[in-house]
Amino acid sequence: MKTYRNYVATWVMLFLACLASLLFGAGTLELGQAFAVLTGQGTEDARFVVMELRLPRLVIGMATGLALGVAGALLQTLTRNPLAEPGLLGVSAGSAFAVSLAILLGASTATLTTLISQVGALAGCGLVVAATRIQGAGQDPVRLVLAGATLTGLLLSLSSLLMLIDQRAADEIRFWITGSLAGKRWDQLTATMPSLLLAGAIVVGVARPLASLALGEKVAMGLGHKPGLIRLMVIVAVALLVGGATALAGPLVFVGLVVPFVARSLAGADIRKTLWLCLPIGPAMIIAADTLSRLLVTPSEMPLGVITAVIGAPVLMVIIRARRIPAL
Repeated sequence: MKTYRNYVATWVMLFLACLASLLFGAGTLELGQAFAVLTGQGTEDARFVVMELRLPRLVIGMATGLALGVAGALLQTLTRNPLAEPGLLGVSAGSAFAVSLAILLGASTATLTTLISQVGALAGCGLVVAATRIQGAGQDPVRLVLAGATLTGLLLSLSSLLMLIDQRAADEIRFWITGSLAGKRWDQLTATMPSLLLAGAIVVGVARPLASLALGEKVAMGLGHKPGLIRLMVIVAVALLVGGATALAGPLVFVGLVVPFVARSLAGADIRKTLWLCLPIGPAMIIAADTLSRLLVTPSEMPLGVITAVIGAPVLMVIIRARRIPAL
């Protein structure tokens, strides 16, 4: 019964976040005018703002939050480390660096950006898994995070260096560094959806074997699963999810840490229950952060990555300062 209440509460939270995203913004549109559009009325200008500007970034924000939340839960379970997070361990930074390099070389289409973003995420994810194989790193969450932070800093520095090479591409590259949902279009989501749907299919197929792998390789093998294949499928799913999310909104940190942490605190250690709760919590976090980014410095907007960092950093400190960091 308690789990059912948690599911209902999180979906209500997502609904309220979506409603706030459509009603509030950095422009001059009043609350009553925005609400009139949602009831089928409103002026043509108000309808344009709500349906053509706010609605696309709302749906893209939902896709981004869902992808990063699920990717974080998968990565934490795979590495058996509650601090594993795409933004902290270099996966998002690898994706952003690949996109920055592609922009410098002249790439511009949304499809090409998505593909390159996923290749960069795949490389970053591979380095994360390799780091867990280093003696002591996989068992020490803090050491793994320090290694990931080093990789992230290096890749972001290289991305910043690319901005100095070509001023023409500097503004586009800066998007991938700070993260934003402003000005997003439906065609960008359409270009990313095939890979996100493929990742979703992989997650559905790997959830049960991954839950067995969390109990140990011998247990998973005894149940007829192949640990090597499970890891490979999880890496591919994480790369597709993080690459797609980065292509849509840039390299956002801490989302993949906060969302699984909250979901696990509500559902327990079972990865299947955690994934179900990540579905509403991830989008709710991104949408709420995006709404705040529009309201804090009106009529301008703050970078979305700054808001997610402000939300996620205290959660990271709480986990690190715990007397005992739980193993997954």
